[in-house]
Amino acid sequence: MATSMLPRGAQKKIVIYTTQWCGYCSRAKRLLNSKGWEFTEIDVDGDSEKRAWLARVTRQRTVPQIFIGEESVGGYDDIAALDRRGELDRKVMGQ
Repeated sequence: MATSMLPRGAQKKIVIYTTQWCGYCSRAKRLLNSKGWEFTEIDVDGDSEKRAWLARVTRQRTVPQIFIGEESVGGYDDIAALDRRGELDRKVMGQ
């Protein structure tokens, strides 16, 4: 299995697609912030084109939808489960 060649201490790019009134979005951002990770937030509220793209790419119609590097990892419940298993840090840091 190939591993990512990130510089020591570097994280993969994280993008989180959200809406303004989403409680799970807030939880996901809180978890990412608690890790000290930088992320890009894209608000899809009222953007039907971006929502359609997101549904096509992730096969999900809910937010948040989170990408680590090029990989769609799901929503808040998914990253929380990865974190509980100790896999989230490795995924973000490319280990």
